[in-house]
Amino acid sequence: MSAHTLRYYERIGLLDRVDRGPGGRRRFRDEDLAWLAFLTRLRTTGMPIRDMRRFAQFRRQGDASVPARLDLLLQHRETVRDRIAELTECLRALDAKVEHYQALTAHIDDVEARAASDGAETGARATQARATQE
Repeated sequence: MSAHTLRYYERIGLLDRVDRGPGGRRRFRDEDLAWLAFLTRLRTTGMPIRDMRRFAQFRRQGDASVPARLDLLLQHRETVRDRIAELTECLRALDAKVEHYQALTAHIDDVEARAASDGAETGARATQARATQE
C-alpha cells in the first residue's frame, strides 16, 4: 500500500493514527496490518469508501456495534455475489467469442493453406506442361 493511500485512509478516518518511530516512520502493529489487509479486501471487492468509513466507525464503537458491522458485511457480501454472477456471465460470453474467433482463424488458415497448396500444384503442372511443349 502506498504512503499516499495510508495518509488518505488516516485523513478520512479509516485508519487510526499509527505510532511513529524515530525519523517519523509509521510503526504498524500486527492488528494494524490485519486491519489494512481487510480494508484492501473491501476495496478490491468494490465496497464504497463511505461504507468502509461506516464500518470503521462501527468498529471503534466496540462490541455494541457487532450487529451493525455484521449487517453491513452481509449486504456487501450479497453485492459481491451478484457481481461475481454478472462477471461469470460476461466471462461465458467472452469465452464463446474467443472460441468463435479461434475457429474462424483456423478456417482462414486452412483456406489459405489449401490455396497455397493448390497454387503450388498448378504452378508445378504449368511448369511441367511448358517443359513438355518445348
